[in-house]
Amino acid sequence: MSEKQSPSSSAHQAQLERYRQLVDRLSPKSKLGQGVFRAFWVGGAICCLGQALLELGRGPLGMTNTAASTFCSTVLVALTALLTGLGVFDKIGQYAGAGAFVPISGFANAMVSPAMEFRREGLVLGLGGKLFTIAGPVLVWGISASVIVGVLYALFPW
Repeated sequence: MSEKQSPSSSAHQAQLERYRQLVDRLSPKSKLGQGVFRAFWVGGAICCLGQALLELGRGPLGMTNTAASTFCSTVLVALTALLTGLGVFDKIGQYAGAGAFVPISGFANAMVSPAMEFRREGLVLGLGGKLFTIAGPVLVWGISASVIVGVLYALFPW
């Protein structure tokens, strides 16, 4: 019985080897160093913009730290949503990869992108219906968790 398995086993191994060679030949070559550098400088630029907005809020606009943080987050999310709607943020994301999506800008892009895909279906059914496709579960679980923590804190204040 082992003699019958040997030919099929070697044929199977040869097929696996041909498949591996095909995958190696057709797969795009990864440029890890270039990708890391792009993600680092674009993500760093987004974070520098955020820090500049924070300092603008604290300094010339005279906001408290909390208000300046909210201002910074709001401007970054609105700017990313605008750039996503114009099709610019997708190009930035293709260029920088995770560097563009890891900061708060990734949240805004995740909210706007599904809505942009379905805008042809109209404002209510298309745009409005798909706006929360990605963010909906995040919002539901976030709000649910905050309610549970609030109830626990009300019952057992520490």
